[in-house]
Amino acid sequence: MKVEEMRGLSDAELRARIGELEEERFRLGFRSATEALEDPLRLRFVRRDIARLRTILSENEQAAQGGQQGTRRAAR
Repeated sequence: MKVEEMRGLSDAELRARIGELEEERFRLGFRSATEALEDPLRLRFVRRDIARLRTILSENEQAAQGGQQGTRRAAR
């Protein structure tokens, strides 16, 4: 999934995708401890995607709070 596609998702969709990737990361980590993975780099890509999604979610939350804080500051 590309970053542009990730930015187009809603917050609920971002959280759902993070949950799916966290589950996949857990399964890959567990399998890597017990056997050799077919694609060992997949674990790295999953971790990076999780970080990207969390960053985008955080940016969205900060943007939402920034809009609210801007109105509070103007009211002072």
